[in-house]
Amino acid sequence: MERDIYSDGSDHMERVLLFAFLTRSSGCEFREQLPFLQSQGILCSVKGVQSYDSDGELQTDGNRSGHLQNGELVLDPEINEEIVQTIAAQLAEIGDQLDKQIKAKVVNDLVQHFLNENLPREEITRCLSQAVEGLARAIPSDLEQEKAMLVLAMLLTKKVANQVPSLLHRVFSTTVNYISQHLHNYVVRMLRE
Repeated sequence: MERDIYSDGSDHMERVLLFAFLTRSSGCEFREQLPFLQSQGILCSVKGVQSYDSDGELQTDGNRSGHLQNGELVLDPEINEEIVQTIAAQLAEIGDQLDKQIKAKVVNDLVQHFLNENLPREEITRCLSQAVEGLARAIPSDLEQEKAMLVLAMLLTKKVANQVPSLLHRVFSTTVNYISQHLHNYVVRMLRE
């Protein structure tokens, strides 16, 4: 399995939210594989959940996670698991409503990109971004644009992993990267409201 060596821990909110979305989403055929994401060390700390740091070491000291920014340690804001679970459940419900509107061709094309191990990470993220933006334009929705794009990205993660479960780690990491690049401020606002 591919280890996410690109993360410095600053995307932990996105990781926790996506993980919670997948656990709450209906029709998640790879649900039994989700605990492996935790054991592979790609999930950061959430209060009340065992966590692993970016080196894959189990964090048991109770300290909050942090990351380096400009050479200095920056403590990440503590994430309230209850809030994350509530928001993830709401997003999963929206995702379940949009699920049938996503055409198989979009998912199949993404699967082919993810299966191509020669494609650089940035290219795969770009493909995911294009798919999300295309769907956001094509699917009539009364959702605010950022929320629609967040749900669509997470829903595509589920659909790709449902089709090829062995891609779970790669699609999870790519989606976290996409959300972190394009929707980080929205996620932060949503989790703090």
